[in-house]
Amino acid sequence: MELMTLPAIFVSHGAPTLPFDDVPARDFLRGLGQSIGKPRAILAVSAHWDTDAPMTNSVAVNDTIHDFGGFPPALYDLRYAAPGDALLAREVTALTGGKLDTVRGLDHGAWVPLMLMYPDADIPVVQLSVQSHLGAAHHIALGRKLAGLRADNVLVLGSGGFVHNLRRIAPPGSPEPAWSREFSDWIHDRVMAGDEAALADYRAQAPHAATAQPSEEHFVPLHVAFGAGGEKAKAARLHSSATFGSLRMDAYSFG
Repeated sequence: MELMTLPAIFVSHGAPTLPFDDVPARDFLRGLGQSIGKPRAILAVSAHWDTDAPMTNSVAVNDTIHDFGGFPPALYDLRYAAPGDALLAREVTALTGGKLDTVRGLDHGAWVPLMLMYPDADIPVVQLSVQSHLGAAHHIALGRKLAGLRADNVLVLGSGGFVHNLRRIAPPGSPEPAWSREFSDWIHDRVMAGDEAALADYRAQAPHAATAQPSEEHFVPLHVAFGAGGEKAKAARLHSSATFGSLRMDAYSFG
């Protein structure tokens, strides 16, 4: 396989029902894999694995974790049995100074977007945890440690939510509130400017940050992708939309 230097990607995975929902973000993700091409492996950094220190899973075949409740039965029938990659898992562990988990599969922050991007589940997937209590700057630095993987045809995929406050969501079709737009516009401007200092300090600088991200686990995958893009990476917005009023589904590439 020819080696490729891939961009690092951040996507918003939305509700677990996204594979069934007729929304623009689902259609975007369905086309994203084709536009990127087929990597040799994927390193998924999901909001839904939050640990004290970096953890990397290493399994032969990934189980599909249905880490949610109260959804239609058809959602629990979905499976994404992508193979693991023990060598990549060890490499990521060495890069991050973390530990291996030889049991855990993929949570919905990983398999929901991957099911849409690469439905054949034939690309090895390794998952890396976030440490939301350590904040944004830690995750930019974590991403920088992963940047070299991109030159080996590994897709570094951060999966979270560009705006994620489940207490403020509204019925489908509701207009996006001003606070969500203002936060998103500020973040977009800083991402496109490559303003690492502002992104690291977004909690203090961005308007409505605590409303848009009451906790940080859904936002720091963006910082990992930003860091994995490398020093002075060029950013591109791949998608922008909102569901349930303020559940922003934006996606970016870095590299």
